[in-house]
Amino acid sequence: MTETAHIGNNFIAKIVQEDLSSGKITKLVTRFPPEPNGYLHVGHAKSICLNFGLAKQFNGDCHLRFDDTNPEKESQEFINAIKDDIQWLGFEWVGPVRYASDYFEQLHDWAVELIDKGLAYVCDLTAEQAREYRGTLTEAGRPSPYRERSPEENRALFARMRAGEFDEGACVLRAKIDMASSNMNLRDPILYRIRKIHHHQTGDAWCIYPTYDFTHGQSDAIEHITHSVCTLEFEDHKPLYEWFIANLSVPAQPRQYEFGRLNLDYTVTSKRKLKALVDDAVVAGWDDPRMPTIAGMRRRGFTPRSVRHFCDMIGVSRSDGMVDVAMLEHAVRDDLNKHAPRAMAVLNPLKVIIDNVAPDHLEWLTADYHHELDLGAREMPFSREIYIDEDDFKEEYSKKFKKKFTPGKRIRLRHGYVIEATSYEKDEQGRVTLVRAKRIENTLGTDPEDGEKPKGVVHWVSVAHAKQAELRLYSRLFTHPSPDKTDEDFMQYVNNESLHVITAWVEPALAAVEAEANFQFEREGYYVADRYDHSAEKPVFNLTIGLREDKSLTEG
Repeated sequence: MTETAHIGNNFIAKIVQEDLSSGKITKLVTRFPPEPNGYLHVGHAKSICLNFGLAKQFNGDCHLRFDDTNPEKESQEFINAIKDDIQWLGFEWVGPVRYASDYFEQLHDWAVELIDKGLAYVCDLTAEQAREYRGTLTEAGRPSPYRERSPEENRALFARMRAGEFDEGACVLRAKIDMASSNMNLRDPILYRIRKIHHHQTGDAWCIYPTYDFTHGQSDAIEHITHSVCTLEFEDHKPLYEWFIANLSVPAQPRQYEFGRLNLDYTVTSKRKLKALVDDAVVAGWDDPRMPTIAGMRRRGFTPRSVRHFCDMIGVSRSDGMVDVAMLEHAVRDDLNKHAPRAMAVLNPLKVIIDNVAPDHLEWLTADYHHELDLGAREMPFSREIYIDEDDFKEEYSKKFKKKFTPGKRIRLRHGYVIEATSYEKDEQGRVTLVRAKRIENTLGTDPEDGEKPKGVVHWVSVAHAKQAELRLYSRLFTHPSPDKTDEDFMQYVNNESLHVITAWVEPALAAVEAEANFQFEREGYYVADRYDHSAEKPVFNLTIGLREDKSLTEG
């Protein structure tokens, strides 16, 4: 990879620098540890850029590890999607893809170690009873009646749990810490549950599965992670993370560091809520271009560079905060403005017949894809009949519409000739259906010899050669800036007008482009050839973002 998000001197980078300078560590090792129970979203992009970016900045390593301890909600589809997302963003993990399930045998042995030390016990309380015994934020919990079982009895019961002798929910293995702790995570947390479910990596080898809290820190230790970087919701879990490390014979002493998670307005990033959008068919899947998933942003036409730049823009802080989604939109628009090829598409076609061009005339005009960058060129067919956008023609000239095509006035065809409108036709509803014009000779790349310059420039396509394309016009999925932070169901704020599908006419070169090719459709917006549905036979383009901010989206 040649470009990454700029990590710079955020507070975690400073900690790493101090640890390296003092000799506390000799090499930085980070990890990105998603649970494969859904697609990654924009918040994960920030974590990816941070963990992989730190490793690149300090010549360290970053591992990819799937914390796959809950097979009921996990799948190979999610694993494959996550790997694709990371690589699309421009990062590569060091070594093989790792799984917490790779360490199940070692984790089991460490659970037995806690049992033998009198620090873990098998508890027969039901889930409802356990909640009652746990207490509240203002009231201490009560010890389980099974808390004082002997190590020998607990070892035997745990072996029976592993052997599948108990039904799901019959018992759990819990750590013995402090039922009176003000930190609820230390009130004898669960280490193992019985789950008689097929696992996507280990098959049917296990019917007990470790919890995330028990798995995470020890997996870090096995991999000799030096800096375990996570978001602030895990801050209250840090004492538990450290308790396990301190009480087990682990091979390393990783440290946990927390940073503020990314929250975007007009967006939800809860996997549960994203899954509900998919399950309820509000969207067409996890990678629907309206979704804030990395796969959705990719299909929408966001570029890896723009997402990395956005993560750099918002920075890394110690506190959570709400980020204006306009910042993300600005990063995308700015990147596409600088790098996207230009092309032409007519969304609302109005036929123009150029009467002084022969009916069989065909001329191929060479047009650069970008006026400043060397992005190559394409050949554009010019013929007697063309389409322009109907909004570019006005029946009467006025100063307000002085750059419009008007009878007796001239306009330049982008990359082409100057033409002058001579007459027009209307249907019974009064809508202009046809414009007749004449070509001003010798105006290809130059102004008319008579000195009467065109009033403006319009995009166009040849009627006979243009390709019909499906355009998917996307806007924000939610109408409320905080859809999941109100007293109402977040689904109430779904924007039912967030997708419009129209048919447009595009220049023929656009039909042949590869999927995921970005373009600026001149004077219309930024579009991308759909990742899955675009083909030369049926071109499909998704609207990535408009040429400028739509103020109506942010007005009350």
